[in-house]
Amino acid sequence: MTFRRKVKEYAEAPITHQIVAEMLPEYNRPNDKISELLKNGELLAVRRGLYVPGPETDLSIPNSFLIANHLRGPSYISLESALSYWNIIPERVYQISSVTLKTTKNYTTPIGRFSYQYLAAPYYSFGVQSVKLAAQQTALIASPEKALCDKIILTSGVLLRSISQTRDFLLDDMRMDEEILRTLNISTIQSWIEDAPKKNSLQMLIKTLEQL
Repeated sequence: MTFRRKVKEYAEAPITHQIVAEMLPEYNRPNDKISELLKNGELLAVRRGLYVPGPETDLSIPNSFLIANHLRGPSYISLESALSYWNIIPERVYQISSVTLKTTKNYTTPIGRFSYQYLAAPYYSFGVQSVKLAAQQTALIASPEKALCDKIILTSGVLLRSISQTRDFLLDDMRMDEEILRTLNISTIQSWIEDAPKKNSLQMLIKTLEQL
């Protein structure tokens, strides 16, 4: 069986070094073969020990959100990436932004840039959804409410002190869709505040959303 046929069975998610090695039982030194596969373009490393099918296999790579979940875990897609996914902001986002329980870190990979910002539990775990991206691909993504709260919390210098200031931040600075903002679940956001950073800013967000 060719390597392409073997890797196709695992191509719906990033592939660990252990799985690749198990595909190569006929090799006494599988690491040497993995190095050859990387050199030949049959494998592509997104970081040490984590791979996707290379261009020479002519196979599709997993969705970038799913790759982000695997690249640094535990983590979930949030901030501009999630806001764009939910059509709250109009811009297409080229860097995949995530929130993690680990330290803040950035990755530049052959398939794009991935950023991770730290948030502590229990707030970290609120409002995270398992979203089906394709038939066999599911990723953890912040709900629209959580992505918005994360953006306020993790944007340095953003301290919301008035409704007018908050409206300017949401509608002018971030160019958020006002109609979608009106659909957000305010009571859900309220339930997170006790355990959230920037409590006062989130309270002001709620007041602003109530007046949209």
